[in-house]
Amino acid sequence: MSNDSITYVPEYLEDIREIVADILEVETDEVGETTHFAEELDADSLRAIEILSQLEKKFKIDIPQTELPRMENLSAVYAVVAERAGW
Repeated sequence: MSNDSITYVPEYLEDIREIVADILEVETDEVGETTHFAEELDADSLRAIEILSQLEKKFKIDIPQTELPRMENLSAVYAVVAERAGW
């Protein structure tokens, strides 16, 4: 799924944004749809795994760790979660 074709469900997008912001210890307004987590918000692999774990709990889905490289910004994370959740 290309990020260009995503139709966001605002509530889910905000839930994901809050999870990311909480784990990366930043304000939610710092987590833009294209903000690169590692380059702009100093995310590391441990925090990426924490984000993945929290997303799995929140949305009751399984996300393989092989998806982590794809999950570099909010838009990409939303796409992965949407695919796994069937939105």
